[in-house]
Amino acid sequence: MSGTYTLPIGPLHVALEEPMYFDIKVRGETVESLGLSAGHVHRGMESLAMQRNYLQNVVLTERVCSLCSNSHPSTYCMAVENLAGILVPERAQYLRVIADEVKRIASHLFNVGIMAHLIGFDSLFMHAMEVREIMQDVKEGVYGNRMNLGACTIGGVRYDIDAEMNAFIRGKLDELKPHLEEIYGIYTTDPLILKRTTGVGVLPEADARRYGVVGPVARASGIAYDVRKKTPYCTYKELDFDVQWDTKGDVHSRALVRLREAVDSVSLIEQCLEQMPEGPTELEQFVAIPEGEAVARSEAPRGELFYYLRSDGSDTPHRLKWRVPTYMNWEALQTMMTGCQVADIPLIVNSIDPCISCTER
Repeated sequence: MSGTYTLPIGPLHVALEEPMYFDIKVRGETVESLGLSAGHVHRGMESLAMQRNYLQNVVLTERVCSLCSNSHPSTYCMAVENLAGILVPERAQYLRVIADEVKRIASHLFNVGIMAHLIGFDSLFMHAMEVREIMQDVKEGVYGNRMNLGACTIGGVRYDIDAEMNAFIRGKLDELKPHLEEIYGIYTTDPLILKRTTGVGVLPEADARRYGVVGPVARASGIAYDVRKKTPYCTYKELDFDVQWDTKGDVHSRALVRLREAVDSVSLIEQCLEQMPEGPTELEQFVAIPEGEAVARSEAPRGELFYYLRSDGSDTPHRLKWRVPTYMNWEALQTMMTGCQVADIPLIVNSIDPCISCTER
């Protein structure tokens, strides 16, 4: 086939079961350009947030997305605390880090598992999902839920870890470590994975900076930017970890960055369990939120998450707005996909770990 034609894909998501429309111009099997059309699952959540009080919005923001559900309420709570001048107890800050890193491991394993499925390596896909169940067990055991943790509240957290639970988490992390090393080894050596992902969906550093991409997508393109290091929040400043990054900017390097970050997350949780002081986990009483504006940001599994809050002094936000990582990353698909083969489209889309639920809310 010699002419250019349009290949409509969607509004089903090509890698996940979320609606997104791709208007792809192809010549033969080669992609020439890409158009994106979003908005299929807009739920009006920012408007809903202005109709609920500050505590109700902790619950609402956790429903923005399931895979990074803890990042939304924790960042929202930080914005409220910044505005009200609330000092979160130190133990609660460690517990927030633990919740965030548990979610990061599960999210990254989900992404590399789906990637294996798209490659056609289904035994690895099922193995990654089985390994991910270790973290799902941690969620269920510690928080009583497999997806939404309900861990955060304004001024602290709504859970604690005693000696028995500490031992339970450590045991699960010990169980997880060799599996992470094994999956990382497969991703670095397996001929099928290397052939299908190396040099595919390349995003050069200059283009990554031009698009303003964030998270593992940016770090795999040579931008060593991580909010946990750049502007540490909670107790990240007290913890020892490196920013994982690469320079190749392809599908393969994005997967490796996520797997290395999962290994780091295990270490971060262990450090928190070791260093966490005794003390309160939340405020004794709720503090009134004054009139004014505040922002907060965090490093969610997919990258920088940003919350803006404006208060008129009432018990509901006058404006609450959030910018999610996928919004910054999906425009870069135009560079990643141009020149790729049609068969590589699902792999490239999955490699930015898109979350339509977060982005369209």
